[in-house]
Amino acid sequence: MKRVLQIAVSALLVAGMVGCASKKAPEVKKAPLHWGYGELNGPLHWADLNPEYHMCKEGKNQSPVDINNTRAIAKKHIRFRYFMGGEKIVYNGHAVEVEYLPGSLITIDGHTFELKQFHFHTPSEHTVEGKHFPMEVHFVHLDKNGNIAVLGLLIEEGAENLELAKLLSAFPLKEGESKKLARLANASALMPMDVDYYRYNGSLTTPPCSEGVLWAVFKKRVTASPAQIAAFSKIMGANNRPVRPINARLITK
Repeated sequence: MKRVLQIAVSALLVAGMVGCASKKAPEVKKAPLHWGYGELNGPLHWADLNPEYHMCKEGKNQSPVDINNTRAIAKKHIRFRYFMGGEKIVYNGHAVEVEYLPGSLITIDGHTFELKQFHFHTPSEHTVEGKHFPMEVHFVHLDKNGNIAVLGLLIEEGAENLELAKLLSAFPLKEGESKKLARLANASALMPMDVDYYRYNGSLTTPPCSEGVLWAVFKKRVTASPAQIAAFSKIMGANNRPVRPINARLITK
């Protein structure tokens, strides 16, 4: 009888072990990757991360571009009506951004856009005849219907930039950190005296890569010191999208 009980208990233990082994371990769902500039979530993969980003792969009028083979046409100067209005600086995980108070405007071809923010890329996103620059600023404007105009400013290494020094005094040190500027930033103080520009039709350079963006990239560059450029690069890393094919578009000058 004792022997029979031992066999029965052994059988039950084996059956339990088999049953446990046959059960599938619960699946651990990985959180979807957020877009960025890394090996797995960088520009080459943006369209695969979210269906809403399909234009990053399918779009034919994408930005940035290499500025070459430009065509000279008669064009009007951009009219500026800027005020000191940069009140807050934040690192949003993609770029260092300065948020702007309402009221600063540009007019292009009789169309008016309001400055919403400006942000930085290291190195530059646009290139000129294949040449990158250490940094680029994008001044992002919207009109009343949500149409977008962006002014691009290329920064090269040289003398210290006094307006950038104001921003660096309140520089965010980690992602999501936001700081109020002691003195309002002046977007126009970052720009060159000569505001002649290259112009083309493009897109946002970040997801969802929406097209229909009016781009004006200043021909003249401004300088920043090596230390200033290094400070931006240290927190942002390389946050530039590679240049996209120009396709059938014209870049005018």
